[in-house]
Amino acid sequence: MAIAGTGPGVAAFAMRPFLPTPRETNLLVVLGCAALGCGLYLRHMIVDSSALELACAAGLPRASCILRRGVIDFHEMELFGGAALVAAIAHFVNPRLIAFAIAMCAAILGLLLANNELSAIAIGVLVVSFARPVRHSRASRPLPVPTMPAPTIAPASSKTSH
Repeated sequence: MAIAGTGPGVAAFAMRPFLPTPRETNLLVVLGCAALGCGLYLRHMIVDSSALELACAAGLPRASCILRRGVIDFHEMELFGGAALVAAIAHFVNPRLIAFAIAMCAAILGLLLANNELSAIAIGVLVVSFARPVRHSRASRPLPVPTMPAPTIAPASSKTSH
């Protein structure tokens, strides 16, 4: 009986879960913190600022008024959550670090800027994608080699030295 996953094609490819390397994880942490900081700034200093709202309503030409209008338009069209969901599905179908990073950052922005439904679904898809096996080429990322102790010939209670 053949074991599943064995055969002529196994030498070139191996199946294992999506798992970023430590360097990639550090990059994702930095991007997540940057998205969190940007989202908090946009939410509290641009969108919810009553002084900026009054200045923009008075017609003052400020760059922050243009940014505020853009963020509000993106919120109304649910672009933050939609972009997060599209990138999360793309990552689920074909796992890549860039798709994961885009989905994570867009979902963080979506959660902070009130696109909760689509962003929450995108985060769920990202979490499920960690359980999905990914096909990796051995040339791009070799599988770790398990280390086994050298086999002993004599029993453990033997008086001969090894």
